[in-house]
Amino acid sequence: MKEILREIGMIARALDSISNVEFKEIALTKGQYLYLIRIHENPGIIQEKLADMVKVDRTTAARAIQKLESQGFIHRKDDQTNKKIKRLFTTGKGDQASSFLKREGDHSERVALAGFDQHEAEALLSYLQRVRRNVEVDWEFVKKGNKREY
Repeated sequence: MKEILREIGMIARALDSISNVEFKEIALTKGQYLYLIRIHENPGIIQEKLADMVKVDRTTAARAIQKLESQGFIHRKDDQTNKKIKRLFTTGKGDQASSFLKREGDHSERVALAGFDQHEAEALLSYLQRVRRNVEVDWEFVKKGNKREY
């Protein structure tokens, strides 16, 4: 059944390519939109949690966050109880871009699910969430420096 992961990969790459073209008008590139929308949805999130959420290493997340901050989409605030912790928030510019990203995401989802009824769409979501949870076990294992045996 290796075709399933190939299909998921093709869908992800196609949507990512579309996004990278369409998001140039708001100066977002190379997956930055993933970080921006998650920060918008989770105001005050910390960098480590964001990296886990989008399934990247901390260094990759740090670069994306730095770029978003330098472009004026987000800003950092010190945590009220622990000054070492920096919380991430969208700016006005980030909020505007997030609104655009939400419209694009809704459109892409409508296109992707064309011809699916509500029950099929819910079943697909449930199946994909199960696949993600299964993969997350290996992701966490490898992230900690371990190597899978196959």
